[in-house]
Amino acid sequence: MAINWQGVFPALMTEFNADGGLDLAATQRHIQSCMDAGIEGLVMLGTLGENPSLTPDEKEQVLRAAVEVTAGKIPVLSGVAEYTTAFGIEFAKRAERAGCAGLMALPCMVYQQDSREAVTHFRTLAQATDLPIMIYNNRVAYKVDLSPADFVTLADVENIVAVKESSHDSRRITDMFNEVGDRYVIFCGVDDLVLENTLFGAKGWVCGLVNAFPKEAVELFRLARAGKVAEAYELYKWFMPLLHLDVDVKLVQMIKLANQMTGEGSENVRPPRLKLVGADRAMVERVVKHALATRPNL
Repeated sequence: MAINWQGVFPALMTEFNADGGLDLAATQRHIQSCMDAGIEGLVMLGTLGENPSLTPDEKEQVLRAAVEVTAGKIPVLSGVAEYTTAFGIEFAKRAERAGCAGLMALPCMVYQQDSREAVTHFRTLAQATDLPIMIYNNRVAYKVDLSPADFVTLADVENIVAVKESSHDSRRITDMFNEVGDRYVIFCGVDDLVLENTLFGAKGWVCGLVNAFPKEAVELFRLARAGKVAEAYELYKWFMPLLHLDVDVKLVQMIKLANQMTGEGSENVRPPRLKLVGADRAMVERVVKHALATRPNL
């Protein structure tokens, strides 16, 4: 299906059983909950989907489950986070077979590329698929930064259509518009910058905390896009302690614990990740309990 590149796209969690096996039924239930809240797209197998923790066959199972439950109502994108460009191309073909509408492409994992290598990776991947691609540009997590000038060099690749901007610098969005105009659709990729990013021109939000609080995330983005800044800011202030969880090194475990506390999923993760304990767990529990106690009536 065609992708309308706007709105809230959850970076959805992959649900596991207590023994570490895939829980596809729980994943589908969570997708349906997010759909009921009004999401406009879905990103599977991103960072929060624990992409590198799954085998290729498991990844394809997750994608097929997502395509099945969405039933053409919203587009399903798959993260592409592989060790080499060739492996990325191979997985992109799996995503096509599974029925995905698009891809969210990451730099190659483990090896820290420079921008020239990353640009070549994205160009080569795009040439090997007909699916539209969102580039996930996250210099903090993946140690490679594509500048606005780099996106100028990719502008001739027609199926690279969007950028998940996660540089943690809201000025980057304005720099992108100055360099490339509206060539790419910009998505916010940092939860606790969403209001600023939206006011500066982001049309979508690849969101982490939508997993635990889907209605609130959708409403916040709706208000921001409508220019209702005062209303958006009130909701943003309530949401901010939760949104900070998205930028912690343990964001997967933290948001999964939040999901469990809100009834949206379980905290089960795959090693080397472990469930939170001690101060980390106490902090997340405190933040989520306070949010639940003061939850706005939407």
